[in-house]
Order: sequence, then structure tokens, then C-alpha cells
Amino acid sequence: MPHPLAREAKDKMDKSLDSFKQELTHIRTGRASVGLLDGIEVDVYGTKMKINQLGNVTTPEPRLLVVAPWDKSQMRAIEKAILASPLDITPSNDGNVIRIPFPPLTEERRRDLVKLVGKLAEEAKVAVRNIRRHAVDSAKKLQKDGELPEDDAHKLTDAIQKLTDGHCAKIDDALKAKEVEVMEV
Repeated sequence: MPHPLAREAKDKMDKSLDSFKQELTHIRTGRASVGLLDGIEVDVYGTKMKINQLGNVTTPEPRLLVVAPWDKSQMRAIEKAILASPLDITPSNDGNVIRIPFPPLTEERRRDLVKLVGKLAEEAKVAVRNIRRHAVDSAKKLQKDGELPEDDAHKLTDAIQKLTDGHCAKIDDALKAKEVEVMEV
């Protein structure tokens, strides 16, 4: 059974990895993805709501998203929120649904997105390493206070390092997959 310190570090590292993967879904590639609209909030009914809470979001074609609002009176607000988003996309409204076409990305834009993905990956790795540092410091403090024998402290430190290496490798794998997806024409 792993030490509580190792379990806590693993949980935090898992959350950092999940957060990084979630951020990747918001990065626009040449393909339409329903996850792209997850971060957009719409001012409706006196509050802010996510687009997927206001209607169905589908991808009928690889380069097209369709939003079918349940309340047609909110179409203008949804369209306005999409236009104001940093995605740099222009929706079209036909009265029933909002269509969001995704033009192919330019080579320069693809390279910028790859740089952004790399930066996000490095931030995720820094977060994982900070978790490692905190856990190792805690293990050393427990050893110093006499609550953890030296051998156990070394085993715990090794286990935390293995967790760190594993999570960094998963971040690298997700990074490579997203880079391939972004550069795909």
C-alpha cells in the first residue's frame, strides 16, 4: 500500500495532467470539435451559461460545428459570445441553428499553435515538478522529525520520482499527439 504522501502527490499530478489535456481540447486545429466551445460563456437569463447548456452542439462535417439552441430567442446571444471568443471564428445564423465553419489553418498559424501547445506542456510539467518538490520536502521533514525511517524516506522519494517521470511522459505523449493534429493539413 503506497504511503499517503505518494497517493496525494499522484492525485495532484493526475489533476495537472487532466487539466493540461482539457486545455488541449480548447486549441483549435483545422478540424471542428465540440470541445472548442466549452470555454465560451453566454450572457442569458441574467447569468452566464456554457453553450452546451443552451442547446445541442454537433459536428456533422469535419470542418463544421452546428449549435441548435433549445430556446431560439437566445440565438443572437450565443452568436455574439462566439464572435467575442478568442477562437477567431465567424458563425452564421439561419434562424434555426448556428453554423460555425472552420477554414483550414495557415502554415504560420499552425506553427504558432504548436508553440502554444509546447508552452502549455512545459507549464504542466512545471506543475508536476512542483508537486514532486513539495512531496519530497514533506518526506524529508517526516524523516527529520523521526516519523519516517531513512530507508522508507528514500523509497518514498524514489516512488514520487517515478510518478513524476510517468506523468511527464504522459504530458509529452499528449503534446506530440496534439502537434501532429495541429500540423495535419
